[in-house]
Amino acid sequence: MAIGEFGGAPTTGETGPMYAAPAYWLYEMSQAALNPSRALADATRLFFKNPANPWSYTALGRTISAGMELFERSTRRYGKPEWNIASTVVGGERVPVRISVLWERPFCRLLHFERVFDHAPRRPQPRLLIVAPMSGHYPTLLRGTVEGFLPNHDVYITEWIDARMIPVTEGRFDLDDYIDYVISMLHLLGGDVHVLAVCQPSVPVLAAIAGMEATGDPYVPHSMVLMGGPIDTRVNPTVVNTLAERRGTDWFRRNVITKVPFPNPGFMRDVYPGFLQLNGFVSMNLDRHIEAHRKLFLHLVHGDGDSAQKHREFYDEYLAVMDLAAEFYLQTVETVFVRHALPKGEMTHRGVRIDPAKIRRVALLTIEGENDDISGVGQTEAAHRLCANIPSERKAHWLQPAVGHYGVFNGSRFRAEIVPRVSDFVLSNNSGASRTRRVRSDGGRVSGNGSTNAPLESESGANAQPNGSARAQLRAPNLN
Repeated sequence: MAIGEFGGAPTTGETGPMYAAPAYWLYEMSQAALNPSRALADATRLFFKNPANPWSYTALGRTISAGMELFERSTRRYGKPEWNIASTVVGGERVPVRISVLWERPFCRLLHFERVFDHAPRRPQPRLLIVAPMSGHYPTLLRGTVEGFLPNHDVYITEWIDARMIPVTEGRFDLDDYIDYVISMLHLLGGDVHVLAVCQPSVPVLAAIAGMEATGDPYVPHSMVLMGGPIDTRVNPTVVNTLAERRGTDWFRRNVITKVPFPNPGFMRDVYPGFLQLNGFVSMNLDRHIEAHRKLFLHLVHGDGDSAQKHREFYDEYLAVMDLAAEFYLQTVETVFVRHALPKGEMTHRGVRIDPAKIRRVALLTIEGENDDISGVGQTEAAHRLCANIPSERKAHWLQPAVGHYGVFNGSRFRAEIVPRVSDFVLSNNSGASRTRRVRSDGGRVSGNGSTNAPLESESGANAQPNGSARAQLRAPNLN
């Protein structure tokens, strides 16, 4: 199911500021007004679901309980989900995972998924910085991405903050600030890291690394992996791309930008509200969402708890949305989707032109999904044409068959086919990484920061390839 990459604007006609401005206030009022009804519905659901109640064993009782749950879930505001990653398996051994905040700014936190080993693993464990999309959903949408890389990598991820929760006194946040944040995190990690950008961050990550290369910054990463990103949306444009280009930045400014209402901490901040984005996300596949909720009702009535729980888990994540800072959203729409500034050589950062051809020291891997309806096939691969001075042996491209946008970074095919290829590419380009391991004082435990330049050991595990080396299966990019 597609995740809306800046395509979440309302699909109605010219609504104008008279729609956007009061909509947020009306939404807050409706949420407050529905609180008593939701509480009553939840109490009714629990009453008819209680095993001590004889009605819970009847079709009528299950129907009432299912209807109450459907009402409560359809009207609630979903908060930020938890990561729920307590452990992972490394080399056949389960080890605990400790999540800590390594770096923090008003609009973002850098999380470290530290694996606490009793004995340091022999396999190299390169650092991997995952830059999550700031496009409406919380970074926990990449939970499966993090879990896929934890067995063989020391994982860090950006956790973007809901703009609704950031006071206006903290200032603005735009695309230039986003690039500054990426550079700051790379400096913090000392360059001994590989960067993986999922979807929307592909553009600012590429811009950040190009800017660092232009100034000879010693802290550029060893490699960058761009997955399903809108590097050049002129290639195989999707509905999302053409929608943004046809409407233009002024349309979005007039129709979807409004101020955060009281009593939220970000009161009076200009934002693109999460509930408006959700309207766009759902309307893209409305029939599927209606059918999914109809099936949830039937699963509850028939007592199919496993299927109902899968629905809950998906929609608890999918329906949790965050507000975006208006400056960032509008500048991204203008730069990426309307002007196509990066592929045209017109993108700037703090007034300095971004030139991807300056990148020489950083390896490049691009990954796309065959059925991606958000970032069309070829849009991410275009990065190879722009990064003309990266040696060909340090470039690779992979087109994953039979997956859409979501499948590029989540799901069974991601775990089985994409993760091993990314890990193999990272290890192949990990030369120069320092042989450092941070030894803890509590009983000799070692953290997961075990980046080395040792060769990959021959052993079974997440990187084992049934058809030979994953790198051998990556094809050279099409630069035509």
